[in-house]
Amino acid sequence: MDRVIVALGSNLGDRRAHLDFAVSRLRSLLTNLRVSRYYETDPIDVAGAQPLFLNAAAVGSTATPPQALLAALLSIEAERGRERPHPGAARTLDLDLVLYGNLVLNEPGLIVPHPRFRERRFVLEPLAEIGSELVDPVTGSTVGELLARCSADL
Repeated sequence: MDRVIVALGSNLGDRRAHLDFAVSRLRSLLTNLRVSRYYETDPIDVAGAQPLFLNAAAVGSTATPPQALLAALLSIEAERGRERPHPGAARTLDLDLVLYGNLVLNEPGLIVPHPRFRERRFVLEPLAEIGSELVDPVTGSTVGELLARCSADL
């Protein structure tokens, strides 16, 4: 079993309901699931003006291979009406596979660790709440250390 981290976000529709739905579905995919509180954040790296996000982080364990786990996350997004008209579009639900144990993987459609999580306070702050001791296998830094160095606004 590998420990995995999933970042959750929503800025369209009933944001809390979308995150609650995702957490419910993650409970069926991951054991020992821990979920941060929900953080309201400004949109960052998005196209045009968009509503505020609700963000959270989840940590759990799985034996599901990373590609199959990503497919399950994309399926959960689709169940909540996620559309991808263009990069940075507003979204009902966004589920990102941030870390998968100590795996470092770069293949079409899947990069682990998530390539931008180290600079994103909206990922690091919720994650630090439930897993500040978790280690980024690329840098060797803990989530707490990454958050302390992060200068992005929440």
